[in-house]
Amino acid sequence: YDPVAMAECRRRLGDGCSLPGNGRIEYASDMYDAALGAGALLLLTEWKQFRMPSWPVLRRVMTNPLIVDGRNIYDRYEVKSEGFIYYGIGR
Repeated sequence: YDPVAMAECRRRLGDGCSLPGNGRIEYASDMYDAALGAGALLLLTEWKQFRMPSWPVLRRVMTNPLIVDGRNIYDRYEVKSEGFIYYGIGR
């Protein structure tokens, strides 16, 4: 889920673009929808809306509590205290 890039992605690839292995692109409505059933959450952009997620909501919707923070915007102690496994990339 990328609130900035999704419009351009849809413009270029459409709504039902096929991927190798019979996969399809799915567009999420928000960050929690994107995390629904996810085994891991990878943070790759620093958009403002990602800075203060509701950790309890994320914990409920994810199947595995793993956060990979590629931008190092989260406090690892806070994230771990919410029951997540946390990896900050580049620290």
